[in-house]
Amino acid sequence: METTHSQIAEQYAKRARHAARSLRVAPAPVREKAILAIAEALETRSAEIELANASDLEAAVQSGLSSAMVDRLRLDGKRIASMAKGLRDIASQTDPLGRVLEEHTRADGLRLAKVAVPLGVVFFIYESRPNVTTDAAGLCLRSGNAIILRGGKEAIHSNRLLGSLISDAVEGAGLARECVQLVAETDRALVTELLHRSTEIDLVIPRGGEGLIRAVTAESRIPVIKHYKGICHAYVQGSADIERATAIVHNSKTQRPGVCNALETLLLDRSLSIEGGRKILQALQTAGVELRGDRESRERWPDLVTVEATDEDWDTEYLELILSVRVVDGLDQALDHIADHGSGHTETILSSDQADIERFLASCDSSSVMANASTRFADGGEYGLGAEIGISTDKLHARGPMGAADLCTYKWVVRGTGHVRS
Repeated sequence: METTHSQIAEQYAKRARHAARSLRVAPAPVREKAILAIAEALETRSAEIELANASDLEAAVQSGLSSAMVDRLRLDGKRIASMAKGLRDIASQTDPLGRVLEEHTRADGLRLAKVAVPLGVVFFIYESRPNVTTDAAGLCLRSGNAIILRGGKEAIHSNRLLGSLISDAVEGAGLARECVQLVAETDRALVTELLHRSTEIDLVIPRGGEGLIRAVTAESRIPVIKHYKGICHAYVQGSADIERATAIVHNSKTQRPGVCNALETLLLDRSLSIEGGRKILQALQTAGVELRGDRESRERWPDLVTVEATDEDWDTEYLELILSVRVVDGLDQALDHIADHGSGHTETILSSDQADIERFLASCDSSSVMANASTRFADGGEYGLGAEIGISTDKLHARGPMGAADLCTYKWVVRGTGHVRS
């Protein structure tokens, strides 16, 4: 009899649930050993990983995948070394489990403590980027969670090898290999079935394009941590250091345009000099950025801002060398624009006015807010998390780049000496 998608999903979910029970009480040194074993295997088998990845890259080019998606798909020696480093950073972190978040003793001697514990089973769905396969596995092992990994079919050769490598390393460290399971099947119907396994799976994290994330959120019967878009803003005031602002805006947009923390909208204050704005915009144009602006920006810099921005542009995550530009009349208008068009990801102010900086940081309701820094810093590795399993623009239960501690919940531990309630 043919095994159905429902039966396959049940097998994955139940294996993960069983593994999560043992992982929950696995000592920190054992979990660290497993993470370090994965890092070592990455380095030992780097050439093999690049070969598998080459098959994915060839298929991606032939299928017409965008340059941004191909870039996300690529694994070379440098990225594999970075994957290994990220795992070692995760392993070196303070164990997030067992942390006492709050405690007190009642007058009658009853002791209460709120203690950090794993969520249980995480279902991680992601597109293209096979490097996040090891990030997600490492973070879940660090936080004591079992994980089911489901990458996109465009990375299937890379992910199958990485999944096998990870399972072998985990088992070699003394943990159940089912602590980390890679879904080898590419049929989307299986994803749907897994999204319905609310009895065994505790959290779903989709990482990829907006279409994927919305489809997962609509279908899931399990809580979903997500961000839909990365429409990041930089607001440049007239008081900004122009050399510094030029470098920050350039880095935010061009250092890696196909990622969610890349700059998508530039807000230039009306008090900014024509010369100052020209320097910022010229650096972008020289880097190949197409500038789409409102009427005032096109009037001020007609040779640089050459395309008229539409209403749709302000709400678009380009993920390529295109940038929306608007002239705003002061901090309040900048804040209003971000509130109307932002996605809650990352915003930065470039200014030397400390009062305005503090008001911007307090007023922007995004998961990361910055002053005089590139939006590209909104990243788990840059925040000292070792890596991230994703970026959340939700407010429950995690927000911003999510590391191991964000994959924990808590339980109340109560210790008595024969206490009864009167």
